[in-house]
Amino acid sequence: MQTQNILGFNFIRATNQEFQKKLIQRLDQQKNTFVVTANPEIVMYALAHPRFAKLIKKADYITPDGIGIIYAGKKLNLPLKERITGYDTFLYLLTQAQTKHLKVLFYGAKPDVISAVKTKITKSYPKIEVVGAFDGYLKDDQPVKKCLQETQPQLVFIALGSPKQEEFINQNFKTTSAIWMGIGGSFDAFTGKVKRAPKFIQKANLEWCYRLVTDPKRFKRYLAIPRFLKVVKRAKKDIVQR
Repeated sequence: MQTQNILGFNFIRATNQEFQKKLIQRLDQQKNTFVVTANPEIVMYALAHPRFAKLIKKADYITPDGIGIIYAGKKLNLPLKERITGYDTFLYLLTQAQTKHLKVLFYGAKPDVISAVKTKITKSYPKIEVVGAFDGYLKDDQPVKKCLQETQPQLVFIALGSPKQEEFINQNFKTTSAIWMGIGGSFDAFTGKVKRAPKFIQKANLEWCYRLVTDPKRFKRYLAIPRFLKVVKRAKKDIVQR
């Protein structure tokens, strides 16, 4: 799959459909697959933390989850085809798990949210075998590791927030042959605890604005965006001067 190196990270240059097809190929071939869904906040953290940057560069695929990444690609003349969000990929893989009767493990979010995830999966995706559903407030993640070893799920969704979710995947990646994805707050959106922006706002690439208005507590997190844009501007200037 083609990639574009943006600020040192190889983002896949693909449509959602192309990426989904590739994931299913790897799933059918039982290839262990690490997917990082990267937005500007994750990139900025990685740039400030070399060990984390090295970790995510080991991923099989880094997807442009965030309109800021798409913007950076255009600004640096390294265009990406489209935004590929962790949440949309998560929903697609659930439909495939339903069709293929796959084993799935969920780890992250608050206890009431992970309970709601399990309930919704049982109701809406009855052919999925939920081998584990653990909240993100466990004092010890040994039960999760033990479940991975004993049940060998084919899909592993970790919603601990970055960088914890990527670090957990990196530490346990060889436990089972699966598609591993860190998906941040996707469990909250999946259960309706947090509402996604209406489709017309998503299409206008203003989902970040909707989230900020509906959840002002995210303001500090969004401070990464202007810092990211400055880094992109500096990278563009460096390219021009070469």
